[in-house]
Formats: sequence, structure tokens, C-alpha cells
Amino acid sequence: MDTDNTFPRPNRRTFLKGFSLAVSTSVLGFPIFSLQGCQTSGSTSPESNRIQASASAGKKLGIALVGLGGYSANQLAPALQETEHCYLAGIVTGSPSKIPEWQKKYNIPDKNVYNYDNFDSIAQNPDIDIIYIVLPNGLHAEYTIRAAKAKKHVICEKPMATSVADAQRMLDACHQNGVLLSIGYRLHFEPFNKRVMELGQQQVYGKVQRIEAKDAFDITSSSPDIWRLNKKLAGGGPLMDLGIYCVQGAIYTMGQPPIAVTAKLGEVTKPTYFYDVEETIEWQLEFEGGVIANCMASYTQKADLLSGTAENGWWRVQPAFTYEGKKGETKDGPMPFENTYEQVQQMDSQALSFKNNQASVVPGEMGLRDVKILMAIYESAHANGKRVELS
Repeated sequence: MDTDNTFPRPNRRTFLKGFSLAVSTSVLGFPIFSLQGCQTSGSTSPESNRIQASASAGKKLGIALVGLGGYSANQLAPALQETEHCYLAGIVTGSPSKIPEWQKKYNIPDKNVYNYDNFDSIAQNPDIDIIYIVLPNGLHAEYTIRAAKAKKHVICEKPMATSVADAQRMLDACHQNGVLLSIGYRLHFEPFNKRVMELGQQQVYGKVQRIEAKDAFDITSSSPDIWRLNKKLAGGGPLMDLGIYCVQGAIYTMGQPPIAVTAKLGEVTKPTYFYDVEETIEWQLEFEGGVIANCMASYTQKADLLSGTAENGWWRVQPAFTYEGKKGETKDGPMPFENTYEQVQQMDSQALSFKNNQASVVPGEMGLRDVKILMAIYESAHANGKRVELS
């Protein structure tokens, strides 16, 4: 799940709109590093055939948001008012009090409103083509699998799951039901992080030598009674919530996954909050050729950085991971980009891939890969920094 679902990140503002980018290529037109999707582009199913037929008629695909927390309310639903290939068709919520406001604001008919008990009946609703899972991390597997069984394509927020086994079950369910699965990795669709992909992968300044990625904010200004501090629901602390951005950033800088990790847990300074999950965690990702990415995530510090050093230059995006105010520079000067409405770019790209029965640039396999890395980081941290190799 994205960071803003129930706990606001600092300095939220209204997103800048416009500045459209091609969503399936990098800023300069080069292909960006990706993995294949949950279903191969050549496979078909009754559901995918139906969606392909609707695509030829220019039909927007209907999305149902599952979970109406802050991220759905403040980012996804407004973004769906500006998307070209999809629209907000339905909602799934366990809070009846939210329904009238959402129906009035977004003109959602009664037949497209669901709760968690009758969710499975969404299978009979032709208005819903895509189900977007925006629930606490520990519920991603259950609702992705139920959505797949309903023969609907799925977008699942990050991290994909709280265990490797659950992530695999999610992928298996999508394969078995002939639907596609994509992860809510919005930063693959905005210009600053796409430029980092180019700088690293295209070796614009020569071979990458080192990477630094940090993401942190102070969660303790709120009550400790929130799902992000509940290990069962969150799967862990800031590593699962913020650290996934750092892992992603390092990988798309290099264009390849790491081969090993080492990690250590930080000191617990506020045990009232951090009795169930870590407060701070630091780790290193080791890549082929000896490149090291130094990473950190914390719920009591402040940081938002993705930087790289290469043979003949350097780059820095800071802030790099938040929704707003991104700024980037290289050895040659500022990056000449505006901030974009990332969720619009993200969901349009994902809907277009579903329309065409093609793998997303952020497929379920990528989510599974990242869950394996997150679990290896925890394994190392709990084993006093033991080097853990990744297969």
C-alpha cells in the first residue's frame, strides 16, 4: 500500500496536472527495465477477450477501489477523474458511513457499491474491469486472489504481500484465472525517477559506482494505534512501507536485481510505538560487479533521497519518493522536469496494458521479486548483518 493511505506524508499539496509523458518508455524514449506480467501476452481468457473487444471501441475500463482510506480518497479517486483509459466505476468498503459521500461525489450507482462480505459478487458486474487493492499490506493476498477468481484484472498496492508465499499465491491465482496483475509502483511513470533509470541503465556518465536511497518520516506525531505499526497488518515497519521505494530505486538505477543483501536494525527510541515493528533499518544491496546501494528507512527520521555516482558524473533526486515537490540535479545542472500527476500516468498505463492483454511495466513478478528482497533484508537484520544471497 502506498504511504498516504491512512497516515499523511508531510507537505501534501494539490498535484500539478498535465505534462503528459509516454507511459511505456523512458523520458528520452529508451525502454526502461521491467519484467514480464502475470499473464503472457499471447494467452487469452473470456475476460481478456471481452476487454480486448471493448478496447477496440475505445471503452474506458471501470476500476473499483477496494479500501477508501487516505490514498484512495486523496490520490486515486481524484486521479481517476483525469485518466483517459480508465475511470472510477465502483467502491468496496467496510465503512457504510463513507458510501453516500463517495456516491454523490463520483456518481457511483448502488449496484457498484460493495462491502467485504459481498465482494465476490463483483464477478457478475460488467461495469468493473479492474480491481485496485488499496488495503493494509496483510490483506493484499486475500483480496487479490478473490479479485482474480472474480475474473477481474488487478492492481495491487505496494508492497505486493507480507510474505513470499502469499505473493506467489497471488501470481498463481492470476495465472489460473487468466487475468493480469500489476503493482502500484507509481514512480515508474514520473520524469525524475525515469531519468534516473536512464542515467544508470544507459550509463550516461559511465558505469554506476554507488547508489544511496533513503526514505523516512516521523510517524510518532500520531497515535500508535494505526495499522502501519501492527506487524500482522503491515508485515513490518518502515522497510515495508518506505524501504520498498529504496529497493525499487536502486534496482531501476542499475536495471538489474541485487545479488545479496546485508542489514541492521536501528535503535528503538520510542518503544510505545515500536514494540511490534522496527523503528529504523539500514541495509546494503550488492549488485553484480561490486556496486553497493546504501539504503535506509525510518519512522522517526526525515529523509527522501535517491542518488547515484558513476565514473564520469553524478545525479541526485531529493525529494525523490513523495508525491510532490520532486527536484533533481546532475553534474550538468538541474533536471528540467515538472512534477506530474503520477497516479494518472500509472493507472492509464496499467489500464492500457490490460486493454491490450499485455504485461504491465510493473507486473506481479516484479512485486514478487521485491518481496523476496524485503524478506532477505529482514533475515539479515535479525541475523546480526549476515550476508544473504538472493537467487
